[in-house]
Amino acid sequence: MLPVIEDDLILGPYVVVWCLNMTTDSSELPHHDPVAARLRGFGPLGILAILIILAGNFLFPPLSAVLVLIWVQLSRTPWREIGYVRPKSWIGSIVVGIAFGCAFKFLMKAIVMPLLGAPPINAAYHYLAGNQAALPGMVFTLIVIAGFGEETLYRGYMFERLGKLLGHAVWASTLIVVLTSAVFALAHYSVQGLAGSEQAMMTGLVFGTIFAVTGRIFTLMVAHAAFDLLALAMIYWNIETTVAHLIFK
Repeated sequence: MLPVIEDDLILGPYVVVWCLNMTTDSSELPHHDPVAARLRGFGPLGILAILIILAGNFLFPPLSAVLVLIWVQLSRTPWREIGYVRPKSWIGSIVVGIAFGCAFKFLMKAIVMPLLGAPPINAAYHYLAGNQAALPGMVFTLIVIAGFGEETLYRGYMFERLGKLLGHAVWASTLIVVLTSAVFALAHYSVQGLAGSEQAMMTGLVFGTIFAVTGRIFTLMVAHAAFDLLALAMIYWNIETTVAHLIFK
């Protein structure tokens, strides 16, 4: 989703590639470290870690996602538990992610959001229409903050933590998808209002379901970035109303 960005963090893409290419899984490391065990648990240290991670984005995004990666390393949590699994094909995952993200955005803009009564113009970001000067920074923001940051936090980390609490039965996974989607939607309300929250809720449900089924996050990162980049293109070229009225006049 289109986020509000006050600071840029260049670490994001490099950290993702480093983690996905790690040859040593945390699960292969010795588990006698009492601090690591407490960080994985829900005692005082574990709860403190959760609060620090969730508070990270209040300083600057995507600090929370970077803190998640630090927590994974310190707690000796296997990377696969937050979805950081090396794709069988990097190119294939990128192509699938771009195609799905763009198709999903078009579906949301042309069909789902009009049915929900959302205005065709995203007022919060309409200032980007024809704004060439703001374009490079926003493109960077959507790839790093949204693609890397939001997927790592709302899908990878929250699914791992809630999964430890609720388990992995079908009912538990369904509840986790709904809970994380609701939190994701609330995070967008202050800037994008009801329409932005509705879109974030739908996106969270779809992305969350895919993550619950596949346990892999890289393609979702690409899809999320593609979703937002297409949204940016619609705003920049001022065609939001045209797309929104393409089917429902």
